[in-house]
This record gives sequence, structure tokens and C-alpha cells, in this order.
Amino acid sequence: QVQLVESGGGLVQAGGSLRLSCTVSGHTFSSYAMGWFRQAPGKEREFVATISRSGANSYYADSVKGRFTISRDDAKNTVYLQMNSLKPEDTAVYYCAVNLRSLYSTIYVRPTDYDAWGQGTQVTVSS
Repeated sequence: QVQLVESGGGLVQAGGSLRLSCTVSGHTFSSYAMGWFRQAPGKEREFVATISRSGANSYYADSVKGRFTISRDDAKNTVYLQMNSLKPEDTAVYYCAVNLRSLYSTIYVRPTDYDAWGQGTQVTVSS
């Protein structure tokens, strides 16, 4: 059974940076596309970033484009989300997710594309 564990969240001032990590166990990590989503209080879960199984393709929500970078280290079974120039509106619980049916270079942006989720890590950006 696949398991995902996020880490790296915390409290940061606006303009600061954080790097989130998500380590996957129970399956062959290199076979799967990965995604990051977030959910703020009272709002629906929204797409943030995704990276293909091959690592060659990535895609970002417009709200984070140019500020966030998704990457993967298959040797460590880990996907990262580097978040720079953070804004108060980035405050949310961040979740990583895995697509267990990934095609090699395809990216996936819908929550329903993903088969398993981590428990989430809180990111709070103060103004």
C-alpha cells in the first residue's frame, strides 16, 4: 500500500521561502506522476503543481507560476515543492498526491487524477 508523508511546512513572513518534501513508500516511485495541492480554510482543494513520471514535464497553477518549483529525486522517493516569494494568500494546508496509473510524460491537474494522498502540512505566511 502506497504511503505519502509531507514535511517542511511552517510559519514564514511574506517574501520568504519554504521547501516542502513528500516521501513515498510502498510503490516504485519512479513509475508515477506526482502533484501538490493546497486547501485554505473554507475553500476547496486546489491544484498547485505537478511533475510527470519522467520528470521532463511540469505544470503550475497561474497563482504560483514563477514562484514555486516542483522537482523529484527518484533515488530518494521524494518530490519537492520549493516555494519562494511567499504571499499571505499562499497560506493553506499543502498535500502531495500520487497518480498510480501514470503515462510516461503526462501531467495531471485534477484531484480526481490522483490515487493516494499525504496527510498534509501547514504553511502559514504572515504579512
